[in-house]
Amino acid sequence: MKTDRTNRTDIKATKLIEGTRAVAPWELKAKSITLYKVTEFYREQITNSGHYDQLKYIVEPSFEEFESPGDLDTSGEHDNTIVPGFQHKYAATGLVLVTDRCASYCRYCFRKRIVGKDSEEVATDFAQISQYIGSHPEITNVLLSGGDPFVLSTSKLDQILDYLLPIPHLDTIRIGTKMVAYEPKRFEDPTLASLFQRIHEAGKAAVIVTHFDHIGEISVDAERNIRSLRAHGVQFLNQSVLLAKVNDDPDILAETFSKCHQMGVRPYYLFQGRPVKGGSHFQVPLRRGVEIVHGISQRLSGIHKTFKYIMSHYTGKIEILDLGADGRVYMRYHQNKCSQEIGKVFSRPYLEGACWLDDLPEG
Repeated sequence: MKTDRTNRTDIKATKLIEGTRAVAPWELKAKSITLYKVTEFYREQITNSGHYDQLKYIVEPSFEEFESPGDLDTSGEHDNTIVPGFQHKYAATGLVLVTDRCASYCRYCFRKRIVGKDSEEVATDFAQISQYIGSHPEITNVLLSGGDPFVLSTSKLDQILDYLLPIPHLDTIRIGTKMVAYEPKRFEDPTLASLFQRIHEAGKAAVIVTHFDHIGEISVDAERNIRSLRAHGVQFLNQSVLLAKVNDDPDILAETFSKCHQMGVRPYYLFQGRPVKGGSHFQVPLRRGVEIVHGISQRLSGIHKTFKYIMSHYTGKIEILDLGADGRVYMRYHQNKCSQEIGKVFSRPYLEGACWLDDLPEG
């Protein structure tokens, strides 16, 4: 017998941070609530880190997700998709979604529309993608993303590279991952060295973009494996997301960025949290975000100040510069689909509590 949304047999007791709640499957779907999934390694890491009360929000579901409004495509990914799984928003960069799987599920994920969903947005025709990149010489780097590319086998990643490495105008292969935090032993795979060697022999740079949001995520295993891969010529960048209750503290982020530099991982972006459905409660007001960034800068030496405070907006990557004495938020386009807009400084009046460009009035 087919059940409808009122059938009580579908309702299950679901454990959330604040307690247990009776939840029906249709409610999870309607609210875009991601299932709970976390690696044993990460669970033990955050439990023993001394920062569990903050880090639990990254992977454990909460009541707030059910009342958290927003969109499932906050940056216009659908509008910039050329063929399934391939996006071309900024002239020099091609973005390939190689999987819809992750080792653990971040509660604030901005791609929750595809993660764990057997999504049709994942790339399948790499020949077609290669042909497009080959006919667009302005594309100098490719970012492999998802999901997390390192949930794929090394042989699968090698097969993807078969289509990318022969393209002469590509100079960089980037791979975005949080697996270094979630399951660092993945990077002990001895065949990874030859994969990165292939990239080097093709005359291209191999870059891993890690995702450490908090010093408590950086394990001994993660540091060891990063140092090992650096010895094979892999470059490392890190991106973090500014998250309410998790890392909205200049001391924590300064310590995180300092540790990254110590390991040879250059802090790259500190992202303003996105207004994603089921995850917008992680957003920090822009006033507080600016205060935190100023606080981070006051705690770091000059060589450590390599990050930019970025809002990855539909119109482009916007660097948030300051909240002026005139009550205006000053910003600059770090990237934009229209190259003439890149570097443009602009401002908008600040409204208390605003977390996103769309929250600020024009004028």
